[in-house]
Amino acid sequence: MNSLQKLPKAVLWDMDGTLVDTEPMWISGEHQLAEDHGVVWTEEDSLHLVGSDLLVAARYIKQRIGGDMTPEEIVDWLGGRVASALREKQEWRPGARELVEELRAAGVPQALVTMSYAYIAEPVVEALGFDAVVTGDSVTQGKPHPEPYLTAAEMLGVRAADCIAIEDSRTGAASANAAGCFVVAVPHAVTVPEAPFRAVVKSLDGVNLADLARLAGLGHAHQ
Repeated sequence: MNSLQKLPKAVLWDMDGTLVDTEPMWISGEHQLAEDHGVVWTEEDSLHLVGSDLLVAARYIKQRIGGDMTPEEIVDWLGGRVASALREKQEWRPGARELVEELRAAGVPQALVTMSYAYIAEPVVEALGFDAVVTGDSVTQGKPHPEPYLTAAEMLGVRAADCIAIEDSRTGAASANAAGCFVVAVPHAVTVPEAPFRAVVKSLDGVNLADLARLAGLGHAHQ
C-alpha cells in the first residue's frame, strides 16, 4: 500500500452471497415450501427476495403460497434449514475469506452486517471472527434501511462514512450507501447498479486491502 493510501476505519461485510454462498440454500427452501403448498415458485420470486429482511421476505412468501404458516414460522422453517446446512459446510465466495484474514492481519476492524438471524450466522462468525456482529433479529429496520450499517459502525466506534461495506445485492448496497458507507459491490445472484460512492467488481478473487482502499479512493478525493 503506498503512503498516499489510508486504511479504511472499518470494513463491514454482508454475509449471504458475499462471504458464503447461501443463496442456493435459501432458494431450495423457498421452492420446497411452495411445492408443499402446491404453488409454482419462479426464479423471479427468488431473486426478488435476495438481500431482504427475513420477515419482509416471509410476508412475500406467505402472500405467494397461502396456507396456515405465519411469516414468523416461515422464517423459522427456512432459517433452520440454512443454519443446519451452514453448520455442515461453508461454501466461501472466491477471495472473501482471504480478504477477511488480510484485513485482520492489518488491524482493520471488521463487522458482519447480515439480515440472517444470529443462529444462522453463528457458524460463519465462529469460522471468521468479527469485531461486531449485526443480525436481522438485532435491528428494528432491516436492509435497505440504513440502520444495520449505522449500528455496526456505532458498535465499532467509527463513523459509517469512514467505512467500506462489501455487498452482493442492490438491497444491501442501498442500505450501506444510505448509512454513508462507500460500497464495494460484488454482484452474485442479482445485478447491482452503479451509483455514487459505490464500486462494482466482478469478484473478490485476488482483491487485497490496497485494492479496496484504491476502489474507495482513500487518500484521494473521497475521504
